[in-house]
Amino acid sequence: MSDHQEVTYTLDLRQSRRENQPVCDRHPTGGKTADGPIPRIARLMALAIRFEGLLREGTIRDHAELARLGRVTRARMAQIMRLLNLAPDIQEQILFLPLVQGLNERNLRPIAGRIDWDEQRRMFQMITGSLYRTGAQFDLLAFTAKPR
Repeated sequence: MSDHQEVTYTLDLRQSRRENQPVCDRHPTGGKTADGPIPRIARLMALAIRFEGLLREGTIRDHAELARLGRVTRARMAQIMRLLNLAPDIQEQILFLPLVQGLNERNLRPIAGRIDWDEQRRMFQMITGSLYRTGAQFDLLAFTAKPR
């Protein structure tokens, strides 16, 4: 990834879901405009990285507090935070991927559940290669069901 563009998000976690949805504004650095919509998976990856920083700094006590502030369940917060189990280069690719139909957090869960980063990379290549070639959704569950 040669030309990186930094994007800053502002997210008000205190706002009630019943009123308006939390505000999420993109502000690329350097005054440049973003090239289009940022994929949801990239936003989730960025949030997981930011949340990890807040936990490390001690600003937020634990995942349960994050879940309360974000008005999501603890299970959902755990799903988002599991994205941090992905190999660092996969995390970087996710942050800078173009909008790809079918690439989402749900089909990355089996990859994040693997310990071996080389295996994660192979699985990620399979899923992204398939999505780029066909433009269709990839059935990762069928892939992970095969014995090693």
